[in-house]
Amino acid sequence: MKILIINSVCGIRSTGRICTDLATAVEAEGHEVKIGYGREAVPEQYKKYAIRIGGEIDVKLHGLKARLMDADGKGSSHATRKFLEWVQKYDPDVIHLHNLHGYYINVPLLFQYIIDHNKKVIWTLHDMWSFTGHSGTCDSKKCEKWETGCGNCPSYKGYPSSIVDRSAKNYLWKKNLFTAVENLTIVTPSKWLAGLVKRSFLSGKIIEIIPNGIDIQQFKPQENDFKSFYHIEDKIVLMGCSTWWGKNKGLNDFYTLAARLDQRYKIVLVGLDKEQIAELPSAILGIERTNSVKELAQIYSAADLFVNLTYGDNYPTVNLESLACGTPVLTYETGGSAECLDGKNGISFTRGDIEGVIKFLNTEFTSDKFTVSSQPKIDKKTAAFEYMIQFRGVL
Repeated sequence: MKILIINSVCGIRSTGRICTDLATAVEAEGHEVKIGYGREAVPEQYKKYAIRIGGEIDVKLHGLKARLMDADGKGSSHATRKFLEWVQKYDPDVIHLHNLHGYYINVPLLFQYIIDHNKKVIWTLHDMWSFTGHSGTCDSKKCEKWETGCGNCPSYKGYPSSIVDRSAKNYLWKKNLFTAVENLTIVTPSKWLAGLVKRSFLSGKIIEIIPNGIDIQQFKPQENDFKSFYHIEDKIVLMGCSTWWGKNKGLNDFYTLAARLDQRYKIVLVGLDKEQIAELPSAILGIERTNSVKELAQIYSAADLFVNLTYGDNYPTVNLESLACGTPVLTYETGGSAECLDGKNGISFTRGDIEGVIKFLNTEFTSDKFTVSSQPKIDKKTAAFEYMIQFRGVL
């Protein structure tokens, strides 16, 4: 079996690691797999899978078009045609889509190829972008226009940022293209997102739930000197981690925590840029984004509690990575973020309930408050097995 995976990145960040974890498992089963990607570098061990779609200039021009015309997914025409020439020669049995937004591929051209060649497609959704006119996180704005058609988008200035609102037209071209694929299976990592898909124009497609899996051979409790290196041995470390930080990821709420938690705590945020780090209060330790799994696992292991104050998310792999490293999770009940909790390994709060979080941390939290299983049920092999069932099922 030949499988083609398409995602914005390959081997880095959450979706990129999900793709390469799956590729490794699929290859081990004796199948051939390639990953079409559009952005950033690929770790050396995954370059054998990687097929670049365009280059950095294509990404910048596509991003500019999206900014000026609300046209994310409609740039990169030349790069996509060239990629599709390669796809036709490779002739995959199954095309497995992940994030198509990100300024790297022309989605109408891709789907016209899929329709014209009657390709079998599995599409793993990591957000709401596929069935809305603009945003992947409409839930954060409590917007449900996508159920019947978009327009007057409350999120058009957010990612993918635009100076105009063409969400009504975007909704229509997506609906017409995506529903025209006859053999399309939608996969969501969370029950929450599956519920939304069933209310969208994709409701007529097969919808499956396959929770994300991670590499528990790499994400596991590790001895490290993180606390001593930063001279915070006497602190309770609250860790946050994201590939980008902003209001929607809870950055403002972490600033509130820093101002109001007692002196026992030290907040560590991973994934900040240099400018953000320069502006941090003393109660927050900022670390730039890293693609080193080993480094991430060591920080997770050093933390006493992983805190995820996201306002728009699906089924965050950062929660899973933390649990695999033996660290409990505190999260807002955003999307499917709390679905990984079992009543013993963490706690959840209503989205935006920062007062509840502060009260809990200042009055109730202790290092032995939660128990994280020593055998996490989040192994990438389990997810890969479920995907293999889907791959075989569509043939």
